[in-house]
Amino acid sequence: MKVFKFGGASVKDAQGVKNVAAVLQKTDEQDLLVVISAMGKMTNALEVVVANYFKDSASIKISKEVLLDFHLPILNALFPNTSHPVYKKLNELVFQLTQFLEQNKSTNHAFVYDQVVCYGELISTTIVSAYLNETGITNTWLDVRTCIITDGNYRDAKVDWETTQQNISKQVAAKGITITQGFLGAEGSNNFTTTLGREGSDYTAAIFAYCLNAENVTIWKDVPGVLNADPRYFSKTTLLQNISYREAIELAFYGASVIHPKTLQPLQRKEIPLYVKSFLNPLDKGTCVGKGVTLEPMVSCFILKKNQVLISLSSLDFNFMMEDHIGNVFKWLHEYKMKVELIQNSAISFSVCIDNKYDTLEPLLAKLRSTFKVSWNENVILYTIRHADAKQVKALLKDKELLLKQESRGTVQLVVKE
Repeated sequence: MKVFKFGGASVKDAQGVKNVAAVLQKTDEQDLLVVISAMGKMTNALEVVVANYFKDSASIKISKEVLLDFHLPILNALFPNTSHPVYKKLNELVFQLTQFLEQNKSTNHAFVYDQVVCYGELISTTIVSAYLNETGITNTWLDVRTCIITDGNYRDAKVDWETTQQNISKQVAAKGITITQGFLGAEGSNNFTTTLGREGSDYTAAIFAYCLNAENVTIWKDVPGVLNADPRYFSKTTLLQNISYREAIELAFYGASVIHPKTLQPLQRKEIPLYVKSFLNPLDKGTCVGKGVTLEPMVSCFILKKNQVLISLSSLDFNFMMEDHIGNVFKWLHEYKMKVELIQNSAISFSVCIDNKYDTLEPLLAKLRSTFKVSWNENVILYTIRHADAKQVKALLKDKELLLKQESRGTVQLVVKE
């Protein structure tokens, strides 16, 4: 058994769905579990639906239009016969969403978010599964929520591995092709939908691979594999042919966007290789993440994170920044759901670079001001360079204001303002 994962870019339109079929035909895998994300930017569109739902009840009607306006043209291109059963399935899923929004009484944003955004994946896999069956690639559609069981931490649910293992062992056939959704799970106590965190479809693939003792996992991208830098920001990039688990986990931790941070841990535990390949050139080798050499070729790797916030704290009375002070800071960062990217402290000061993902900066600053002298810079850039040399660091800093630098044996991090 092998596991494939196709992201939203690979199924963004009818041609993308046809290309998924072509990839499956070219790779000719007979026993396969395929994880598929929502089509294109549908998750983003559904996030807007959730935001509007709490402002205006008219958004219930808009939610229906969002789903139908995007998916119907794809269906029409793939299934010219509008009496095909997939049209009925689409309408049923749209009805389920509107019914939830009409009947929901919860004011918990995270709960509503998970119940709404899941329809992107449910619809995309329904369409892809139907098209593959139509073109002779026989497959079984599986609702991932009957397999992956989680706690009730909506938007970032934790997996109940024991129950999930039992479910997957029972429900996934050892032979044939199974199509299922990424990103989703179900709360064990009540079966409400949960999500595993943004971009969590890679993690879904790893969960299935772990539970199925899969031979390998392949993530299909619109790039040739894992590059040493994001081509959107760096003009010269190098394809990494092989990466060790340890190095890949380091890159993911610092924010490399090709591999989700949680994906590698279950794969490493069972030494399941992970391939990152291009869905445009499926027979190319791409990148392999597994045991062995740290990097091949051995080159510097660059990770860039925009729109970060650098907060600097100092004690009001020049006391040392002791463990109890720093402990309170981390407690508040956790409370306001701030992702910590970098920390640095001295005797009387503490600096932290954070990602204001949930737009909770203002209440966090108010809390910090009660105890510390606070200064901060918004919209800063965080560069992380693995295996850097001095010339590369100097070149990155050209025409930029350096706010903070941290260097260890294998990694240099720079917080700058352009």
